[in-house]
Amino acid sequence: MLALFTEMLSPGYLLTNPVMWVVAAFQLWMFIDALRRQEWIWAACIFFFSMISALLYFFMVYRQAGPASGGGPTRGFELPGAKERRRIKDLEGRIHHLDNARDHLDLADIYFSQGKLAKAEASYRASLQRDPSDLDAVAHLGQCLLRAGRASEAEPLLSRVVAADAKHDYGHTLMALAETQTALGNDDGAAASWRRVLDNNAYARAKVQFAELLAKRGERARARAELEEVVSDDQHAPKFQRDRDKVWVRRARSQLASL
Repeated sequence: MLALFTEMLSPGYLLTNPVMWVVAAFQLWMFIDALRRQEWIWAACIFFFSMISALLYFFMVYRQAGPASGGGPTRGFELPGAKERRRIKDLEGRIHHLDNARDHLDLADIYFSQGKLAKAEASYRASLQRDPSDLDAVAHLGQCLLRAGRASEAEPLLSRVVAADAKHDYGHTLMALAETQTALGNDDGAAASWRRVLDNNAYARAKVQFAELLAKRGERARARAELEEVVSDDQHAPKFQRDRDKVWVRRARSQLASL
């Protein structure tokens, strides 16, 4: 047994066994993800304690939050209150017995937070069939369509909600409209929307994308000022906010390096 164990640890065995290459690739993948997420303790554990730490990180962090870079179409675009609530089964049961609009909306928000956009869209539409006047359902369907790359379908929905309530969802709907206008090439409309957002809020998501638009229009000094403010604010923000804005702070630093 000892001889077999010694042989498995030999450089020749490690270099020629394809399973070890797969293990090494997985460990490297998790290590890089931890660095990008600034999970320094996890990164150290993965580096020094090998495969067990990588597996623990995969199930406890990666699967819960998604990839640290890229992260799918909804990473960094949260809906207020749309947490992972482990309520899907409960909501499905309520829908089966009661079939009301709010339960469909709550279920759609959970699917959205998980990045399951097709399921989210179906549930948003089911909610609107039961209550066409619900601005939350209209706005969240618009955001869902935007993240699915269907900006032209999202724009009238988001515009309708913003026209009724410019501060809907604490400015998140107006931010989504600005992103939609950017996706459709309407830079003037997007700039106006970003200014309206920033008149009442200091969201990193808004500042970074507004700065990118300013840089695109040649206003590099103003763009740099917005990005520097994002980085500076992050240094003094509480942990929950830093975790939420991590993707935007990283993007701000990247943009500053290119200006």
